[in-house]
This record gives sequence, C-alpha cells and structure tokens, in this order.
Amino acid sequence: MKTIEVDLYNPDNFVASVPHDVFDYLRDNDPVHFHDEPGGPGFWVITRFDDVLETSREWSTFSSAHGTNIEDPQGGAELMMLNMDPPQHTSLRKLVSKGFTPRMIARQEPHIREIASNIIDDVAKRGECDFVTEVAAELPLQVIAEFIGIPQEDRHKIFTWSNTMIGLDDPEYANSSIEKATEAAAEMFGYADSLAKERKKDPRQDLVTTLIESEVDGEQISDMDFNVFFLLLAVAGNETTRNLISGGMLELIQNPDERQKLIDDPSKIPTAIEEMLRLVTPVMHFRRTATKDVEIKGKKIKEGDKVVVWYISANRDAEMFPNPHTFDGARTPNEHIAFGGGGPHFCIGANLARLEIRVMFEELLKRIPDMELTDTPARLRSNFINGLKHMPVKFTPES
Repeated sequence: MKTIEVDLYNPDNFVASVPHDVFDYLRDNDPVHFHDEPGGPGFWVITRFDDVLETSREWSTFSSAHGTNIEDPQGGAELMMLNMDPPQHTSLRKLVSKGFTPRMIARQEPHIREIASNIIDDVAKRGECDFVTEVAAELPLQVIAEFIGIPQEDRHKIFTWSNTMIGLDDPEYANSSIEKATEAAAEMFGYADSLAKERKKDPRQDLVTTLIESEVDGEQISDMDFNVFFLLLAVAGNETTRNLISGGMLELIQNPDERQKLIDDPSKIPTAIEEMLRLVTPVMHFRRTATKDVEIKGKKIKEGDKVVVWYISANRDAEMFPNPHTFDGARTPNEHIAFGGGGPHFCIGANLARLEIRVMFEELLKRIPDMELTDTPARLRSNFINGLKHMPVKFTPES
C-alpha cells in the first residue's frame, strides 16, 4: 500500500493548495487517523462524510466546550458560543437567531443587490482589480456592518481585526503572532463595548440594540456575552462569505464551460453555488472533545481526546459525491456540509450567506462575464480557513 506523509497541523502545507491528496489517502486507508501535535497531546483526524456527520451531531459525546480549534482556547475564546454545548449554547443561539430568520433575510435582497451593484460599479470601468479585497470582501463586510449596527466608515476596522485573528498563522496579517491576534480581539471587544454604550443611550433597529435589550434565562445579557457575540458575528459574518465568493469565482474562471452555462441561464446559479460551497468549504475543520470512551471505525477514542472533523475532506468523499474533485454546477443532490454537519452548531448565518453569494454572482456574471486571472492567487497560510488573500484579475471594462 502506498504511504503518504500526513501533516495537517503545519499551515505551510496549505499555502500552495489544500492538500487534497492527503485527505484522499486518509479516507481510503485511515479514515480515523491519530495525528501528532507539537507540544500537545495529539488529535484524531476524521475524514469520511458519515463519520464527520455523526461526530458533528452527537454533541453530548463530542463536545465543543473545550474549544473548537485544535489548540485549547485562550484570550476569552472559551466564552464564545462556538465553544459551548446545549443548554447554554441553545439559550444564546435563540437570541441571535431572531435576526436570521428566512423571512428577515429575504427582505434584505433588494438592498443587498444595491450594495453588490455599487461594489461592481467601483471596478467595472477599470478592467482590472484585486477580486478579493475590492469585490469579494466588500459585500459581506458592508452587509454585516449594517446588520449588526457598525457605521460603514468603521467597517474596515472589522476587516483588519478579522484578518489578524483569522490569519493568525499568516505573516501578512498577524506576523505569525498570537500576541497580535489577541490584541486585535481586545480592540474589537473595546469597540463592541463602546457601540453598546451608544445604543443604550440611542437604541436603533439593529442587532446591537436587540442583543443589549435581550435576556438569557431571565437575566440581561452580560457585557462579556455581548462582546463575544459581537466578535463572532463580525468575524464569521464576513470571513467565510468573502472566501466562498473568492473561491467560487476562481472555480468559474478555471471551469469556463461551467461559467458559460450560468451566463446563458442565470436560474442555474443557486445550484452552482451549492457546488462552490462543497468544493471551497471555507471553514475546513472544527475540533470536538470526547466526553467518554467511544469507537469510530474500530479506532478507540478515549475520554478527553481531541477529535477534529474535516468538513473539507467529507465534502470530497467519493462515496457521497461522484467525481468529487470535479466542479459540476448542476450537481444534484448535493448534500454538502460546508455550513457544518447539522446539530446545534449548524451555521446560523447560512441563509444570509447564500443570499449574498447568489446576488453577487448574478450581478457579476451579468456585468463582468469574462473575468480571468492575471497572476496566481495568494492563499491564506491556514489549516483552518480555506481562504484567498489576493486574486488579481482582468476583464473587458464597462463603457
């Protein structure tokens, strides 16, 4: 049997591309693989679709309360909703979910389309741009800023703080420094606190006002709960959608026949977006911690072991998705788990993300149908987020 070096811990191994050859090997030969961790106890790597799904849903056995990154949480991250289990997680999630109902999201479409159109206006006449920073990043950043209640003139503060925290391992953003990432989180906490004080004096129709006026189990939300809510919504609300739009456009550029089908018939765009979500999978993994001894595919996992579920591997499992590495814009069914494997931590912003992505591609393919690369995209140095930092492109300028 052919062997292959497995190192999913070192973010250097994700800079050129996601190491799909490693995931292919593990799914076929060692789907529940124990991985060494420098300076740590090691962790289990879960790669098959069915196992990722079960691990995601069985929260009482595979807990989020000890952290969702491979490393243990620090700097207040243990207080984030991501790092909680029911019932504590359920109470807090109900608070935020009020702003993310399908009806509430659907009402946003005309305004989101206006934002997308304005963003394209800013680049269309030039015939070239950095697609990531000038297009893909701008839509979710502007939308989440409005949604939460962040003044638009402050949105790039959120962009910078998010990049520094998410790009912890990337020298462009954080200089590979946990200190810089912690500083960024502290600055965002301070900003959230000042915004909350403003809304207490001057309430508005935004999520900040909703949160500070809400109660959890009969008690008003604490300042710390509000701050970590704000951080989670601000970071998750722009990072993941930005990277899906960037990665999705790269897929279309690399598959011009598939792109042409969408240009010819825009009604096919929603189905193609599900394929982008499957192939890109912006959040590549989350960690869980075993609450008891358990067995998966014959491997004995002990209580307290770290269990890392790799959505990006599950989404290319050939047993679930025929020709898994091929972009098929008409793929159906397409039961990908880019928003998580179900259970209590299914992405609360999935409806908003799908709307933003659909609107952006409808507008882009209508107005800039011939986009192509002018240089190799620069990837984020991360084993957690499948992201592009820069993607220089050119196209026929609008007259």
